[in-house]
Amino acid sequence: MKTSFLENEYVRVGVKTAGAELCSFLKKDGEREYIWQASPEFWNRHAPVLFPIVGRLPQDQYLHKGQTYSLPQHGFARDKEFELVQEEENRLVYELRSSDETKKIYPFDFALRISYTLQDQTLEVRWQVEHTGQGEMLFSIGAHPAFNVPMQPGGAFEDYYLEFSQPETLARYLLEDGTGLQNGQTEPVLDNMAILPLRYEQYEKDAMVFKAFRSDRVTIKTDQHPHFVQVSFPNFPYLGIWTKRVGAPFLCIEPWCGVAGSTGGPIELSEKEGIQSLGSGETFETAYTITIG
Repeated sequence: MKTSFLENEYVRVGVKTAGAELCSFLKKDGEREYIWQASPEFWNRHAPVLFPIVGRLPQDQYLHKGQTYSLPQHGFARDKEFELVQEEENRLVYELRSSDETKKIYPFDFALRISYTLQDQTLEVRWQVEHTGQGEMLFSIGAHPAFNVPMQPGGAFEDYYLEFSQPETLARYLLEDGTGLQNGQTEPVLDNMAILPLRYEQYEKDAMVFKAFRSDRVTIKTDQHPHFVQVSFPNFPYLGIWTKRVGAPFLCIEPWCGVAGSTGGPIELSEKEGIQSLGSGETFETAYTITIG
């Protein structure tokens, strides 16, 4: 595993070849770190990439062309070693390709490229998924960056709130306790409001999962100081908000092109909600950005 860095006069960004995972977003003024530093006491990851599925499958299995395959929650990319294929002053590009090992659990030929581009205090994270085989390729992909909350010593998680870019009337899609699967139930969260205060009890039922929202960005803020983190995600159909448990000093803002499976038995991968499809030689591309200030 190797960590490479992007740096300008404002910030320093670190990315690991392990999982092509963003592991640091440091503001030089005051040496303020915005990315959760993966303490195993709470959660031992920083910002994993979720591929080729988002969330969990029933019994961690799916069906495809008469065969049953097993995939762990959020897929395997986050646990693979990527190759750093391009390194520029303000840009890093990582690549993971299918192998005999991956095809045992995911029978598709692919090239997954993840680029990190730094401009001022904004980091763009861009995904390219290329289908390098024949026939149809099925996949989902998602982000899972965790941010330090509180952002400075002496504060509390409950001092912070989320600000959506537009007023929202939203319900969360509930996940079945202990399984991480959608159970078909919803619970109202916002009623024509843009502000969602942070409370640990919101996450006693696992992540808050949103669909059909209007906003294309969410900002973590507090009235205690001017520092913030903004995640922009145009054209993403799903959004997850999560922290581990009471006392965990971080919050994940998770734009997804895919979502967890539903309770019941394994189903055809093509029938799973949020699945993307590529023909032979086709490429899927999307991006989100993180801005600190």
